[in-house]
Parts: sequence; structure tokens; C-alpha cells
Amino acid sequence: MRGEQDINFEGCATGKYIGQGGIAGRTESTGLGVYYCIRELLNTQTFIDKCNDSKIGIDGKTFSIQGFGNVGYWAAKFLERDGGKITNIVEYNCAVYKADGFDVEHVKEYMKNNNGSLVGYPEADESETQNPLSFLEREVDYLIPAAVEKSIHK
Repeated sequence: MRGEQDINFEGCATGKYIGQGGIAGRTESTGLGVYYCIRELLNTQTFIDKCNDSKIGIDGKTFSIQGFGNVGYWAAKFLERDGGKITNIVEYNCAVYKADGFDVEHVKEYMKNNNGSLVGYPEADESETQNPLSFLEREVDYLIPAAVEKSIHK
């Protein structure tokens, strides 16, 4: 309420501009944090064993991303960089699937030029507009719910 007049303002909120005590890299920070957690889990043998996974690491694993905003996009970008394959992307009005994995930057550029929508994405092997959340049930190695809360019910 008092903004910069309050000595404690820097510690009271997230998403602040740098001049108000925010940090550089704020845009990607949550998605990067998701990536760091996934990376650490997939490099931990006890976790891999509990998941009945065949090998340690991100490389070659398939991922579904629910939500392709700041969190989902940035997590997907870093996972792709480490060899992960983003095979499903689920948004509120459309879900897309590509067996070989998406080029994350290409998808983001398409969304930017298509009013934030994946509808009609030309690189998809399959898409769904009637029930996009059904793509959350497709088989992948790991699912990242990065948008709508209460999406997982089973």
C-alpha cells in the first residue's frame, strides 16, 4: 500500500520490477525452478527406481506439458535443451501431440502469432479442441501440470 516508502517493501511481493527490488530473470524463474526439480529427481537413482524408469537423466524421456505460459514454456525449453522430448502440449482450448517431440521455440512463436492459441498448429501429428484435457491421459514418461489447478484426479 505504501510501496517504496515502506522499508520492508522489497520482501513483501514477487514479480517486482528490478528497480523495486525484483530480480533479473523473473520471467523464466518459475519454469526454471520446475526444470531444476525435474532434473534433480531424474538424476536421483532412488527416484528413478521408484518410477520403474530405465535410466537416469532427462535425455530421451517424453513429457506432457499442461499449460504453455511462462511456467510450462520455460520448463519445456530447458527440458528440450537437455534432450527431453515434449510430445504433448495441453492448453485450455487445444492440445497437440507430436511423436518425435516439438520444437519448443517454434510452438511458442506460433502461439505468439496466433493470439495465444495452438489451434491449427501445423507441426502437430494430432490435435484436440473438444476435450484438450484428455491429452493429459496420454502415455508419456512424465507429466508437468503447469497451468490449471486440480487437473489430476486419478
